[in-house]
Amino acid sequence: MTEKIELTNLSKEELYEEIEKLGEKKFRAKQLWQWIYFRGATDFSEMTNLSLDLRNKLQEKYTITRPKIVAEQISVDKTHKWLLEFNDKERVEMVYIPEKDRGAVCISTQVGCAMGCKFCHTGSQKFTRNLTVSEIVGQFMVARDAYNEWPSPTDETRYLSNIVVMGMGEPLNNLDNVVKALNIITDCEGIGISRRRVTMSTSGIAPRIVEAMQKTGVRLAISLHAPNNTIRSQIMPINDKFHIEEIMKACAEYQQGDHSRYITFEYLLLKNINDKPEHAQELISLLKKYKIRALFNLIPFNPWPGCGFAPSDRKDVEVFSQILEKAGFAAPIRVARGQDILAACGQLKSKKSQEQKKLKTTRAIKLMV
Repeated sequence: MTEKIELTNLSKEELYEEIEKLGEKKFRAKQLWQWIYFRGATDFSEMTNLSLDLRNKLQEKYTITRPKIVAEQISVDKTHKWLLEFNDKERVEMVYIPEKDRGAVCISTQVGCAMGCKFCHTGSQKFTRNLTVSEIVGQFMVARDAYNEWPSPTDETRYLSNIVVMGMGEPLNNLDNVVKALNIITDCEGIGISRRRVTMSTSGIAPRIVEAMQKTGVRLAISLHAPNNTIRSQIMPINDKFHIEEIMKACAEYQQGDHSRYITFEYLLLKNINDKPEHAQELISLLKKYKIRALFNLIPFNPWPGCGFAPSDRKDVEVFSQILEKAGFAAPIRVARGQDILAACGQLKSKKSQEQKKLKTTRAIKLMV
């Protein structure tokens, strides 16, 4: 028996080609696209503006699936974490971080991660494989299912308003699938998330930064975490391959000709390692040297079982922020979210053996904000 084709693996152009192969007109593909990504349908029988003959053909040859929800946890601060499983039984975690009238969904791009950042829980899980387009898009669709945001709402009414590609894995090491997935998610005739509301984070794969941003048009975040190569190489092995200078040059190229393109530099503060005033001054000199328009996202370290780092003292974090802001760089201190369920920055991990507190899965979870 021929394996069915997963429609959420296809770009809009590829979907048009499939529909034409079935002998149907192009506008039918547009209707199908809207059923999948605007209405969130997974059952071809629901697609009543398609002919019965076409629905039967679709049922025979194609499928629309979601990742399986293995477990869910909701933090005391309403942060929501899912453990998701794919057809081959591999798993990733996804997180939704709600605010008063909006919120960000943090999606993963790989099972495990090969970057090996010393401070990151995900980095202690070995890389297994890249996620497919369907598996990346499917994460956001699971969140949409949970919060009953079908049909796709407008930017003004959606609770799932932003996407951060900052979950498990390095997005630029799965670039083709990530680009395709983000172009599906931001398509105005489907899910319709504005590109300015999507941020993709990289640990610094310098040669791919400009290409990734040109192909997606989303915002860029760099996981920097150190002001110089010596410290960065100690905590981020990728720095031995792509030094800070290469990353800065790529960032400068990314910003050429577009003064609205601000870059977010994520900076995790580790006690007595990268949190001193002289480190803040080094960062200022670095960005001014390369004329980078940027803001800093200062992240207090979130401990996880077995880690060898400690959070910086609150006073040191505040002084660090003040130095950067005095130099003209916005440097807000991130409020840790979901720490009680290991859903905070750097805490995601999806080993099958990990114990998860299982909550009853529901198709719609009442928002409590």
